[in-house]
Amino acid sequence: MSGVVTVRYFAGAAEAAGRDEESVEASDLGALLEAVVARHGEPLARVLGRCSVLVDGSRADAPATPLPAGATVDVLPPFAGG
Repeated sequence: MSGVVTVRYFAGAAEAAGRDEESVEASDLGALLEAVVARHGEPLARVLGRCSVLVDGSRADAPATPLPAGATVDVLPPFAGG
């Protein structure tokens, strides 16, 4: 069963997606990542390989990670700074 989740993009991920936030229907993390790459293409696919993903504030790596309806998924590329 899938639900709508909010995806928030930061820094280079936002630039590659062409937006800061969007709603996506997906049941798990793998389906979500496939959906956003299908929407935004190769530039986002390249960035995603270097990003950390948080689901409701907790790091998620496994494609089978379930996404409850209403979840917030943050896509965070590596940040430079000090």
